[in-house]
Amino acid sequence: MTAPSEPRTSSRRQERRARRAGRIRRAVAVAVVLSSLGTWLVLSRSTTGAPASAVTSASVPSADTGDTADDAAQDPTADSGTTPDAGANTNANTDADSALAAALGGLDGHFAVTVTDPDSGATAGWGGDAFVTASIVKVDILAALLLDNDGVLTGDQRAAAALMIEQSDNDAATALFDAVGGAPGLDRANAAFGLTGTVAGTDGFWGLTSTTAADQARLLRVVFTADSPLGSASRAYLAKLMGLVADDQDWGVSAADQGGAVQLKNGWLPRDSTGLWVVNSIGRIEYGGRSLLVSVLSDGSASEDAGIALVESVATAAVRAFAADPQ
Repeated sequence: MTAPSEPRTSSRRQERRARRAGRIRRAVAVAVVLSSLGTWLVLSRSTTGAPASAVTSASVPSADTGDTADDAAQDPTADSGTTPDAGANTNANTDADSALAAALGGLDGHFAVTVTDPDSGATAGWGGDAFVTASIVKVDILAALLLDNDGVLTGDQRAAAALMIEQSDNDAATALFDAVGGAPGLDRANAAFGLTGTVAGTDGFWGLTSTTAADQARLLRVVFTADSPLGSASRAYLAKLMGLVADDQDWGVSAADQGGAVQLKNGWLPRDSTGLWVVNSIGRIEYGGRSLLVSVLSDGSASEDAGIALVESVATAAVRAFAADPQ
């Protein structure tokens, strides 16, 4: 069973906020520079460049080691699970997509991002590849379980759900993955959710589920909006758990938040064949007085910290560009 490495204390929360503020300042500085370079960056760079060497100096918290160890066990084949498609836009030929491309085109690394304003319906994305989910699939697993049971879970299932989302406990995830019927059950739920580019990991390896940033944006709408087959109570329950993640797992899309009320889930996984890292983050943040849904997927980073720094830079630059673009 995984657990936070330290108790949750007010001083630890203050330290976490200070780290986040530092990361935001650094990432915003990156976004400003990239935006000033504009279209030239889009033409001269590709998302399929080298691992995230340009952002490895960012200060990031370490992920829970228990989750990392267990997620490593989720990779028996060391297959990358990625279909290269350099720089493909998820919503081509829109001004918002162009704004994201200008802001992100110069970042080294293999990543994809989608930003959605659920109130206006505006969505922009950059990068169309498929990525291995690692632990972000735990949101999908719980959503599937709630769908299958009309929102009614047993006491044991609720306890497992809390461990799975808040602590990223992998034993709990395996139990609930089995409860939804494994890969076939998760695929059925995803069809109901409208996820068209997500395929559940087979043979019990839920962490090797393949997905896209656009599909994760759709999953976030399932969780956070009425455009969902889930009832309001189920959505509120899932959102509540995503707002209670362990302090040492509060990174990723939260770097772009301005309001303090973040609901997220992260995933991190070293691939056995390459030693390179999958690092993903999905969630809801507040920026400029707006509630935004953000999904960032990445792989190929040289280290866990480099992957986290890349995801945070991508999230911050993408949200800044999206919010600046007239909707």
